[in-house]
Amino acid sequence: MSDYPINDDEPVEDLAPQLLPLDAWHRGKGGRMVEFAGYMMPVQYDVEGGGIMAEHLWTREHAGLFDVSHMGQIYISGEGVEPALEAALPIDLSTLKLGSVRYSLLLDEEGGILDDLMVTRWGTGFYLVVNGATKWDDIGTLRELLPDEVTLNHLDETALLALQGPKAFAALERHVEGETPLSVLTFMKGAAFKLGGIDAWISRSGYTGEDGFEISIPGESAAQIADLLCGEPEVKPIGLGARDSLRLEAGLPLYGHDMTPEQGPVDAGLAFGINKRRRTEGGFPGADRVLRDFAEGTARRRVGLTLEGRMAAREGAKVVSGDKEIGVVTSGGFSPSLQHPIAMAYVDTAHAADGTALELEVRGKRLPAKVVPMPFVPHRYHR
Repeated sequence: MSDYPINDDEPVEDLAPQLLPLDAWHRGKGGRMVEFAGYMMPVQYDVEGGGIMAEHLWTREHAGLFDVSHMGQIYISGEGVEPALEAALPIDLSTLKLGSVRYSLLLDEEGGILDDLMVTRWGTGFYLVVNGATKWDDIGTLRELLPDEVTLNHLDETALLALQGPKAFAALERHVEGETPLSVLTFMKGAAFKLGGIDAWISRSGYTGEDGFEISIPGESAAQIADLLCGEPEVKPIGLGARDSLRLEAGLPLYGHDMTPEQGPVDAGLAFGINKRRRTEGGFPGADRVLRDFAEGTARRRVGLTLEGRMAAREGAKVVSGDKEIGVVTSGGFSPSLQHPIAMAYVDTAHAADGTALELEVRGKRLPAKVVPMPFVPHRYHR
């Protein structure tokens, strides 16, 4: 645990890629390493000799272990922490119980999305998990918004693993000890456990649409825990490639692609991240724009699209209706589970209704597409 240095001597983007606590472990497992969010991370391994698609399907059918230690883990505490954090985020902390996890957003003064994040009530403070690519900016923004009485600690010596898939519970339960059994945890609930004798914070959460867990542990113990979990027959290490296709099938947006400061919570389809009381009271950055969007609607909306054939539409592809450009694809790819291409896009609200027929411009061709509800693959969270 360390306090965030307010005055950095060198901007993060000028630094060489950092190494995760599991860097050597990934390489030893055959992980193909790429630079992502300022870190060297495994994009894929060799699960069953089939690459990203095999890793994707393994996770849907069994359990995959993801290293997400690049993400920012933050602990915020001190006098007046609850009202201070409510002034910074559009969240109702009065309804957040001990150990409960809630999705929220960090917004700019114009109501644009700076990041999405998870907030957990920990004792007298709050544990936040933010995106790796934005964590330094997030920490700086939060430090500016929070009063001096509130302490922000960046847990930079802590690793974060995600065990995801229908057999994740069975594999994890064999190795945990705690005051309560692992089965007590339901979706978006967390508690402290011993995992292989190591202190761990475990929440039943993740970003694949599957049942699963996120596991916060000391970085020095990460390899020990990864070996422990991957020693189970249900578990294999899974890389960034499958993590992206899994979250796309689950209809979950990725920051920097499906969410940027250009979008607000309403047009991004993330209104659930703003609790009822805050929609009435406001009192958070960008509230004027957000409350207006709730009342009046928005010009564009994030939608799901299915495509015919095998050719996928990628980020940046134009969405057209007749001779009119009405939107742009923000995420897209071939769905291993559905065996056809899918995409997320922002389109004019007049063309956002389910069932609307559209076309996507890809490599000089127009591909037929249809607006469909998300998720593309049903969520299987343990509620």
